[in-house]
Amino acid sequence: MDFNFKQYHVRSINAASAEERAAINQELKDFYASLNEEDKKTFNSQLQTFIAREMGRLKTDYEAIKQGTQN
Repeated sequence: MDFNFKQYHVRSINAASAEERAAINQELKDFYASLNEEDKKTFNSQLQTFIAREMGRLKTDYEAIKQGTQN
């Protein structure tokens, strides 16, 4: 099973309010709670990979911007 974390991430980024962001987060929590134990393990593994990838991308973007402002 593959989980699409990006859809939640994009929706959260584009949320119009903190309340909407909280509702999206709760939706993801409810989805997680509905999973069986094996799917929860897969979910957690894929979530860790997604977060690591996004953090790496943000770091690269930050460093590029930082370099651009120093020139």
